[in-house]
Amino acid sequence: MNKLEGFLNQDCQTAIEECFKEVQTKIESSFNNIYIDLDSLINEIFDVLNDKYQKCIQRSPPLINLPQIKLEDYNIFQQIFQDIISIIKSKINNQALLKEKEKELLINMSLKCEQQMIEILQQLEQKSNDKDILLEQQTLQIQQLNTQLNIQQSSTVKSTHSQSKPFNYQIIKEFSISKSDQCYALAIDNDCSTLVAGCYSTIKVFEFNSGVIKLIQNLNEHKSFVYTLNFMKKSKHFLSGSLDSSIIIWKYIQNNLWCSQQILYGHSNQINCLVINKYEDLIISGSNDNTIKFWINKNEWLCQQTIADHSSSVYGLVLNQQQNRVVSCGHDKVILIIEQSGQNTEWKVVQKMKVDQFGYRVCFIDNNMFTFSQGEKEYISVFEMNTINKLFTKTRDINIKSGSDNGNCLFPQQYINGKCILLSKNGQYINLIRKKQNWELLTEQSIHFGTNSLFGVMSDDGEYLITWDEKSKQIQIRRYKEQ
Repeated sequence: MNKLEGFLNQDCQTAIEECFKEVQTKIESSFNNIYIDLDSLINEIFDVLNDKYQKCIQRSPPLINLPQIKLEDYNIFQQIFQDIISIIKSKINNQALLKEKEKELLINMSLKCEQQMIEILQQLEQKSNDKDILLEQQTLQIQQLNTQLNIQQSSTVKSTHSQSKPFNYQIIKEFSISKSDQCYALAIDNDCSTLVAGCYSTIKVFEFNSGVIKLIQNLNEHKSFVYTLNFMKKSKHFLSGSLDSSIIIWKYIQNNLWCSQQILYGHSNQINCLVINKYEDLIISGSNDNTIKFWINKNEWLCQQTIADHSSSVYGLVLNQQQNRVVSCGHDKVILIIEQSGQNTEWKVVQKMKVDQFGYRVCFIDNNMFTFSQGEKEYISVFEMNTINKLFTKTRDINIKSGSDNGNCLFPQQYINGKCILLSKNGQYINLIRKKQNWELLTEQSIHFGTNSLFGVMSDDGEYLITWDEKSKQIQIRRYKEQ
C-alpha cells in the first residue's frame, strides 16, 4: 500500500486498505478453484490509482494547515473507484471457469467494495465541506483582522501626522453667549450634544449643536454653588457636586430632560472634585473635609470606603486608564497614590509624596505617568512610575504660563488621547500641551483670559474648548484648528 502514502490522509489510507484486504481475503477463501491472479489484480488497481493521482502529489501545500484533499479532487476519486470496479468486473467476466453462483458471489463482493468506497467518499466530502466552512471562517477572520489593522495603521498615521502639525483653539465669537451668573463648572457629553453649566446653585442644561448652544432646562436641587460636573460616558446621566456637600446623580429621562435620581450624603464640606470609572459603577469624590470617598452602585449608590490620609482639603483626583489607580492632591502639599489590587475591592494608599506647594490638579497621561499642577508655579511637573520598585518620582517639568493665582482648583486638567493634548488651567491662562512621539510634552498654545476666575471643559474628542470667565462673563466656544 506504499503507493498511496503521500496521496491521502491516514484515515482515508486505512479505510481503503481494509476495504481491499477484505475483498482479497474473501475472494481467496471462497473461490479456491478460481484461477485469478489476485496479485496482478491488486497491482493493476493501484497502477490506476497511481496514474490518476499523480497530479495531486505535485500540488504545493496550502497556506492554512488543512488536509490537502479538496472538493475538486472527488471527481478524480470517483473515476478511480469506477475504474477499480470495472477492472474487477472485467476480470470476473473474463474467467470462463467460474460457475454461475461463484460469479454472482464475486459480483456481490465487488458491489460491496464499491459501496464501501462510496461511503468513504461521502465521509471525505463531509470532512472537506466542514474544512471549507472553517477555511471560509478563518479567511473572514483574517480579512476582518486586516481591516482592523489597516484602520489602526491609518489612525496611527493620522495621529502621528496630526502630532506633527501645529494647532490652536480659535474662538467662535458668534456662538458666545452672555452669562452674568457665576459658572464654576462646565461639562459636555460624549457625543457633543448636551452642555451643562453650574451657575450658582442652578444647573443649566443646553442643547449643543456644532458649537451653537440653546437653553433647554434648569435643575434646582442643590442648595448652594455647584462646583463640579461630570457626564457619564455610556449613558447621558451626569453627576454634580456642590458647596452644600452633596453629590447628585442626574438621570436622563427623554427629550433632553433630566431629573434627580439620587442624592449622596456623606461629606461634611464642599465637593471639589469627582471622577467616575468607565464601567459607571464607581464614583470617587474629594472634599474640603479632607477625605476621599468611594461610592459603589448596588441598585443604589452607597459609600463603600473613606480614605482620610490627607490632612487638608482634597483639590484634585484622577483615575488611570486601567481603572485600578487613583492619584490625589490637596492643600496639605501631599500627593497620594491609591491602588486597588486583584479582586479585592478595597483601595489602599501605597505611596505618599511630599511636594513644595499645595497641588490643584492631577491628570494621567497613561497608566504609569501623570502630570501635577501646583499653585503659583510657571511649570507643570511630570511623575513617572519606576518599573522596578513601582514607585512614582518626578522626572521633569513642563514650562507653562500662569500669572497670579487665587487658589482656584475647580477647573480640572484633561488629557485628550485622540489628539495627544493636555489641557491645563493655570492662573489666568489655559495651557494646551502636545505630547510628541518621543513623549516630550511641549506647550503649543497659552490663552490669556485676564482673570483667574476661569472655568471650563474640553470635549472628549478635543474638538471644542468651552469656558466661562469673570472678565468676559460669557460662555465662549473655541474650536480646534490645525495650522
